[in-house]
Amino acid sequence: MLRAVGSGASVVVCSTCRLSTESREDTKGRRGGALLAEAIATVRASDPVYEGVAVQEMPCLFACQRHCTVHVRGPGKIGYVLGDFTPGEAAARAILDYAVRHAQSEEGVVRYADWPQGVKGHFIVRTPPEGFVCS
Repeated sequence: MLRAVGSGASVVVCSTCRLSTESREDTKGRRGGALLAEAIATVRASDPVYEGVAVQEMPCLFACQRHCTVHVRGPGKIGYVLGDFTPGEAAARAILDYAVRHAQSEEGVVRYADWPQGVKGHFIVRTPPEGFVCS
């Protein structure tokens, strides 16, 4: 069930997420998570600033009350699950911009003033790194 991936900074995209609260798939039968993963991969490939952040896909992050969810994570850092995105370039760029700032931070904490507008209001949960809790 587990598949090894790189341990560096990454955005894990739920590839099976619903398209929206109303629809599971688009008119071509594609899930929102798959569309978001494709958009993130395309934006990542278009700009070298994103090279330090891997894009990984995983079926189901178990955030099924939400749609189009991602997990931003890095070794020894607080991770964040975000959701309710509309798949496309704007969401992909905001997620990657946040992930770059997350990767550059010491503990995974990015000042609110430095959050891209496109991620504000999308945070669902934060996860402590293994062996730590937040104080």
